[in-house]
Amino acid sequence: MFAERMNFVGEAVAAHGRRIAKTVAEAALPRSVAVWRGPARSSRVALTFDDGPTAMTLDYLDVLEHVGARATFFVIGNLCATHPGILADITRRGHEVAGHGYTHRTFPKLSRLGLLADELDKTARLLPPSAPRRPIVRPPQGAISLTALATCARAGFTTVFWSLDSGDWRTTRAADVVEAVVGRPVDPGRQPAGRGPSDGDGR
Repeated sequence: MFAERMNFVGEAVAAHGRRIAKTVAEAALPRSVAVWRGPARSSRVALTFDDGPTAMTLDYLDVLEHVGARATFFVIGNLCATHPGILADITRRGHEVAGHGYTHRTFPKLSRLGLLADELDKTARLLPPSAPRRPIVRPPQGAISLTALATCARAGFTTVFWSLDSGDWRTTRAADVVEAVVGRPVDPGRQPAGRGPSDGDGR
C-alpha cells in the first residue's frame, strides 16, 4: 500500500514537473522552434492526427470530406514507405502531411543514439514538399528533450505539439473519445490531436 502511494506521488510530481517545463518552454522558445497552439487571435483550430498511413486513414479522409474539414496528418516514415498510395491520397484530398518519425521511436532516445537527424531526413524525403513555410514535425508520444528540440531546429523543422488530447490511444470505444473532447472548451488556436490510424498503441 505504501509503495503504491509513493508511486502515485512520484507520478504526480513528474506530471507537475512536465507541466512546469512545458509552460517555461512555451514562454521561452520562439515559434520557429516549438509550437503548442496556434495564434490566440485566430478563430480557427488545427485538427491533427498522428500515426499512419494505414488502411484506416481512408476512413478518416472520408469523414473529413463529409464534414468539409481539413487536417494535418503527422505520419510515420516506414508506414509511408509501405503505403505510398494512401499518403498520396491524403494530400490529393487537400490535407497537410508532416513527419512523426520514421520508426515511431521517441526523439529523446533517438537523440541519445545520434539517430534523430537521420530519422527526420528519411521521413521528409518520403513526403511531398512543404508549402513555402518551414516544415513541421511532431515527436512520437510528445516526448522531447532540449537536445532533440535543437536537433529538429538545426534540421530546419518546427516541432509541433497539441493542446487538446482526444485520448483515443487509450481506448477502443468511440464514446470515450467523444466524452474526452465534446463539452471541453476549444479556445481559438487550440490544436486538438487524435492519435489517428495506427497499427500500434498510437501516440
